[in-house]
Order: sequence, then C-alpha cells, then structure tokens
Amino acid sequence: MTELDWPEIIARLGTATVAAGAVGLDRDLHGKPIGLKTLGIVGLSTATVVLLALQLAEPAKVADAASRVIQGILTGIGFLGAGVIVHQSTGFRVRGLTSAACTFLAACLGIVCGAGQWKIVVVALALAFVLLTIGRRIERRLHRILGGKDETRSSETSPDAPPRT
Repeated sequence: MTELDWPEIIARLGTATVAAGAVGLDRDLHGKPIGLKTLGIVGLSTATVVLLALQLAEPAKVADAASRVIQGILTGIGFLGAGVIVHQSTGFRVRGLTSAACTFLAACLGIVCGAGQWKIVVVALALAFVLLTIGRRIERRLHRILGGKDETRSSETSPDAPPRT
C-alpha cells in the first residue's frame, strides 16, 4: 500500500478541484449550462478515485490498479458527455460538444492531479484556456482563409437558430 501524507492529498485534491473548476468558470462566463461547480466536482471526484486506487494498491500493482481506475473513469465520463450532447440536441443539429469536451478535460485534469503530475496539469490547463479564449477567433479566421463553411455565421443570421456551444 502506497501511503501519501495529508499535505500531498490536500494538494492533489485541491488542485484538481481548482483546475477543473477554472474550466467550468470559463463555461459559466460564456453562459453555458455546465459550469464551475459541476466541473469542479468532476475534477475532485476523479482525483479522489485515482488517489484511492494509489493508496489501496499493492506497491507492485500500482500501475495496473491506476490503469483500471482511469479506464473506468473515462468510460463513465463518456456517458456524462453524451448526456450533455443529447440533452442539448434539437433536430439534427449537434450541440454541446464543447461542454462535453470540457467535462472530459475536467476528468482528465482530475486524473492527472490525483497522480501528482503537476507539469502535465499546468501545460494542459494553459492550452485549454488558449483554446477556450481564442479558439473561436482562430477557427473563423482559418475558415475564411481556407474557404471552409463557417457555421457560426449561418446560425447568427438565422433568427430562430440557437447559439453555438
């Protein structure tokens, strides 16, 4: 059994909650249905389960136990993300993909925090915020340059079209 001390446990769980909650705050600020509390809980819960697996596993089997737990978490998060997409769907239009992806990211941040891999957490969170803050502008610019279909413009011009997620 691997034993972590209290400061390390608090750091891992706290960082998972704050990191995933920060992604949720971005979703809140953009008026999306999934936010700080939800994604903070996703990060906290995944880090908790990873820590439990690390604490209970025999030293020789830590990697196997962690791998099985991570696979289970990601499968469950896939169902949660599908619920976000299906709940938001209207007709044949797919909606909620970014919120579902953010749920998956929050779970991954929780897993990585639970494992204590701080460098990965920092880089993943930084890249996520770059995508969430300027991703749409980059996407629109590339659509214009490359001649792709810009879905945001067609939904913005239609009076009854719901906003994109």
